[in-house]
Amino acid sequence: MLYQIISLLLEVSAGLLTGVCLLRLYMQYQRIPMSERSGNPLGRFIFALTDWLVLPLRRIVPAVGRWDTASLLAAWLLQLGQLLILWLLAGAATGMVALLVMAVFGVLRMVLSGLTGLVIVYAVLSWVQTQSLLSDLLDRLVAPVLTPIRRMVPLVGGVDLSPLALLVLLQIATIVLASVQSAVMLSIAGI
Repeated sequence: MLYQIISLLLEVSAGLLTGVCLLRLYMQYQRIPMSERSGNPLGRFIFALTDWLVLPLRRIVPAVGRWDTASLLAAWLLQLGQLLILWLLAGAATGMVALLVMAVFGVLRMVLSGLTGLVIVYAVLSWVQTQSLLSDLLDRLVAPVLTPIRRMVPLVGGVDLSPLALLVLLQIATIVLASVQSAVMLSIAGI
């Protein structure tokens, strides 16, 4: 029971911090201003949660083009830390290589989950037609992913079904990722 409670608390805290690091990475890639002066309500929250980890990593890991690799490394380290604590509590049954690989899959799962959440919130807000900073921000985050799908999925009775199509694709990607993870973990265990 104690292991389950610790596992839940770690999953929630590491998941939140990993997701925010990935959101920081993606917002910087999309060149969405996050400073207080920009009027972005999410920027200050993102910086408050991630600066403690991302800023020291920036001294070590340079950006690659528009990609903030320090934010990506921070997300991976958070996933690795979560797995390492659980690994130690479970008696260190598997090898360390498995943890390193599982952390990569953890980050990929968080990317898919985060994008799924963004698309759902975007779709709900699009039905309400709110003009707010949050809906504009969500549009800038989701539009690059929806644009190729919108070219292939026509409007049906004036309704944009591209968010639904993207959600289906994200679920398929999640299934494929789980299958690949299983195969990779089996191959690592067989080494």
